[in-house]
Amino acid sequence: MASSTVTSSQSPTPPRPNLAFRRLRGQRSPAEFAAMVRRAAREIGESVSCDARYVGRVEAGEIRCPNYAYERVFLHMFPGRTLSDLGFASRASVRGRRGRSPSETQGTYEPYDTQDTQDPDETYDNYEESDVLRRAFMTGGGATVAAASLGPLGLALDAAAAARPVRRAGAGEAGALEEAVRRIRLLDDRHGADGLYQRAAAPLRAAYALLDAGATRQTTADRLHSGAGELAISVGWLAHDSGRFDDARSHYAEALATARVTGDDALEAHAFCNTAFLARDAGRPREAVRAAQAAQRVARPLGSARLMSLLALREAGGWAGLADRTGCEQALARAQAYFERGHSDADPEWMSFYGEAELEGLEAQCWSTLGDWRRAARHARRAADLQDPHFTRNIALYTAELADDLARGGHPDEGAAAGLRVLELLGEVQSSRVQTMLAATARVLLPHRRAPGVSAFLERHASTPRTA
Repeated sequence: MASSTVTSSQSPTPPRPNLAFRRLRGQRSPAEFAAMVRRAAREIGESVSCDARYVGRVEAGEIRCPNYAYERVFLHMFPGRTLSDLGFASRASVRGRRGRSPSETQGTYEPYDTQDTQDPDETYDNYEESDVLRRAFMTGGGATVAAASLGPLGLALDAAAAARPVRRAGAGEAGALEEAVRRIRLLDDRHGADGLYQRAAAPLRAAYALLDAGATRQTTADRLHSGAGELAISVGWLAHDSGRFDDARSHYAEALATARVTGDDALEAHAFCNTAFLARDAGRPREAVRAAQAAQRVARPLGSARLMSLLALREAGGWAGLADRTGCEQALARAQAYFERGHSDADPEWMSFYGEAELEGLEAQCWSTLGDWRRAARHARRAADLQDPHFTRNIALYTAELADDLARGGHPDEGAAAGLRVLELLGEVQSSRVQTMLAATARVLLPHRRAPGVSAFLERHASTPRTA
């Protein structure tokens, strides 16, 4: 264990709540405030994965000093204030709290660290920007760099590490696992799944190796199980979105098993949610309905209306696949009613993508499946217009849906124009789903190749390389 100015025999000092930061949040929920932080970060070109849990940890005093990215964002949000004004400790007071062994690689750390230096059986988690977290991912632009940034979290065993005994996991490993899930979601939102899936397999293997190794405390074990399950779902989604349906089904089943072993209803609802979506895409609409209904039974006691709204949309997609217009319309009405109840603190962290744009986009897919191209196009257009620019992949997806609905609905020129907008995004987004949709639209437009704008789309589409 690294040397420390505080020995393991001493009692850890409980964190002091950050009341100043809590006052700044005001009447907003932690989730709403986290969304503000992410928006502010984008305004200044920063990338942070802020969520309600992070806000709660700041307010609880577990994060004594934010990392440099968060510092820039907070000072941008509250001009004229210092870190001290925001309730944080000075950087000097938290610098160098964790010793470093000679065998550790030099030059991989920030100039400060708030990693907890107490006994491994610590009573609270204070690992913001821990060594493991900092080794988790690089940052960079473009889908290729995004794929490269999915390293093995600092958790996967290399050849040298394999010869050493596997130690029990602590808060640092649990934190790195949770950060891995956030980073995968962030990269998928921006770049799509195709360049990420293969790189994400190593972190998932490492996560389950941590579970096998055991944890120092039950609370840490619970976090590891939840994190491993969420990571399995995230990796499953990358497989799903890149057309690897069998792999996705396996990962979702793994997450569902993890949820049931630990009695984690939130994880179980999430696993069923994605299973329903996969079943719909794989041409198993009845399974999609059953999985969505199972998810709703599990999720109802969790108290998140937005989660129930999304699950109702998953059910609607299944009914549409069965050509049951009445069942689809009833599920869509429930989805809308739940959505209108608004956000709550019970909303899961992974649902950051679910807003009005996603609601419109999923409804567009239902009407498209039912062959109502006019209604599908109307909802797809609204989805693309409403989508936060941060979710580049979803903008491409909704616009591809719009292009196909317009083409099939007798508006080839408008469909081609929408298709060209999608092609412009393919430099940033690598998604087999989007490419498959565009290929289908191109086939529909082929008989109209003499129409204004259609030939330009067809030529551009033909010259665009497909993702391997």
